[in-house]
Amino acid sequence: MSLADRIDTTKVQALLREAAETIVLPRFDSLRGHEIIEKAPGDLVTVADLEAERFLTRELSALLPGSLVVGEEAHSKDPEILRRFEDDGPVWVIDPVDGTKNFTKSSATFCMMVALVERNRPIMGWIHDPLPNRTAIAVDGAGGWLDGQRLTIPEAPPEKDMIGLVNAWYFEEPRRKQVRAEAQARFGHVSSLSCAGQDFLAQAQGKRHFSFYRRLWPWDHAPGALLLREAGGMVERVDGTPYRAGDRVHGLLSAPSAEIWRDLRQFLMSRD
Repeated sequence: MSLADRIDTTKVQALLREAAETIVLPRFDSLRGHEIIEKAPGDLVTVADLEAERFLTRELSALLPGSLVVGEEAHSKDPEILRRFEDDGPVWVIDPVDGTKNFTKSSATFCMMVALVERNRPIMGWIHDPLPNRTAIAVDGAGGWLDGQRLTIPEAPPEKDMIGLVNAWYFEEPRRKQVRAEAQARFGHVSSLSCAGQDFLAQAQGKRHFSFYRRLWPWDHAPGALLLREAGGMVERVDGTPYRAGDRVHGLLSAPSAEIWRDLRQFLMSRD
């Protein structure tokens, strides 16, 4: 029996919903000043992040005995936790509140994410959107689903109408400024949601069409990369190598098809 066959996707979904209902949503639009902590300049964490990660760490570990856990907030205290991906055993990846800065501003653009990684490869992923109480689930080779409905990325619009993200900080100046200007002129709208989970969920539904991320963090990208791929899209490192959850490299490019992915890569990297 494969690892994915051993996990009931609805049990993980139920844990995410329990954490949302008992820990995260009670703090939405009601955080007090002392419940928001700045880990580093501009990098926020709240009591909701910390408590939800503790809950999910405990419950997911019990769900799969012998598994390891890599959580965003645990990593902030111990960066060496990323070495757990070097182990061949299963690793849970937790982002207790993705889009924390949005959450602190009472914006609905946040979510909660979990991925199950085996040999550095995401094999299962969950993106839970707490306010509408909807959950996207992806299983390697078995598709992506949103509340029981199969996700299939619709045909993308022409480039001039595409909506996406280009993190130009990947480049040095003057290329950085050039990419920003050219992307704004080339595509319909270029913006960041400040929430990778909501970004990937929107791409899987055809509401957004591409993203180019500079930094790769497993909690930000492992669940969404799997979901988008299972919905028919393409997600790879910009150098063309497969995405691996534990890689600490820069440059992750996603698109609704391989053809559009190649066109986007050509646009981004043509002057490198």
